[in-house]
Amino acid sequence: MSSDGPQVTPEIQARLDRLRAAAEADGLDAILVCATEYTGFEGAMFYVSGFRILHRYAYVLLPVEEPPTNIFPGEGRWVGEHGEGWVEDRVFADTPGKWIAERIADRGWSKVGVYGMDLVMTVRDFEALPHDKIVRWDEGFDLARAVKSAAELDSVRESMRINEAGVLAVAEAWAPGRNEAELMAAAEQAFVSRGTRRLTMDMVLTGPDGAALPEMRLPDEKRTIAAGDMLVYGLEVAGPRGHWVEFSRPLCGGEPSDESKRMMEAYRRYHEICRGAMHAGATAREVHRAVSAPFTEQGWKLGHVTGHSIGMTMIEHPRIGEPFDVELRQDMVCSMHPHVISADERTCLYFQDTWHVGAAGATPFSAVPVDFYDPSDAADLSRFRSAVESGR
Repeated sequence: MSSDGPQVTPEIQARLDRLRAAAEADGLDAILVCATEYTGFEGAMFYVSGFRILHRYAYVLLPVEEPPTNIFPGEGRWVGEHGEGWVEDRVFADTPGKWIAERIADRGWSKVGVYGMDLVMTVRDFEALPHDKIVRWDEGFDLARAVKSAAELDSVRESMRINEAGVLAVAEAWAPGRNEAELMAAAEQAFVSRGTRRLTMDMVLTGPDGAALPEMRLPDEKRTIAAGDMLVYGLEVAGPRGHWVEFSRPLCGGEPSDESKRMMEAYRRYHEICRGAMHAGATAREVHRAVSAPFTEQGWKLGHVTGHSIGMTMIEHPRIGEPFDVELRQDMVCSMHPHVISADERTCLYFQDTWHVGAAGATPFSAVPVDFYDPSDAADLSRFRSAVESGR
């Protein structure tokens, strides 16, 4: 490592050691980490190399017994600040897959685990690789980074304070006649000014008469807000140190519908169940079944994954759902967001919290109570603001 560049700190070395140990246990000679600017998939690069993708895509090749290499497409030579990371060996290749294939052959490696083969790697690079030498390794990579260090947990807390500030900004900007995009702009100003850069993922669920419709949509400048609309801005951000969090609360400038109120009561039950059910040693499937009960007992549908591990990539393995019989471990971080939909598909409730998994239970990173908030009511807006400020 050059003396004038970023150094490999003990925190980073421990991270790389965990990945190498997991790779070696799975009989791998190296790990190939794929990353892209597509929202939520850039974090693996930052996690392993410290480089932040500005545009296009990139790879990190992490051998078990050699220093890592950053591999960039040739046209990306001047895109991004390549010296900000701690990986000194950098390659710019016209077809990165060909360069990687040559390195595999040169080293005589027999098994390379690939993170991001299905959703991230470009087709031209995949076609250039020796398919008999590569295996999918998304789950292995995610499980190796799932348990967060003390420094990572501090990063999660920082991201949560930013996320809360954005949701509060939406509530403070709310007014009948304003449009969805204007409210979203208030959140984005709060996010970017606090260091998220562009690492945000924004959507909204809205509906009239105190009930949100189930479809998740992009905030639109053509849709204006009426006094009795239900608004749920699903806001997800990664702060300056790269850890994603998810937090939101439903806003309604008036009285929520009766079914929305019943859903909120079920959400409060889910939240309390989650505190005890999501602990080290419980499986993702067990947690899903426990927290889903308040909703399924009412005959409601669940329209979205209940939750998932979260880190420098927005969605990491394991998901919190029926197919995932994966044991949770202490100091994992999980996002939880049951998407509850009425039988007639005219009402839904969906909002997010990020949780810290402990030995005996889980704790949300936000202290904002599970409730509706009325941005037209000064006292209720003050209640929301006080709850956000209490976590700072």
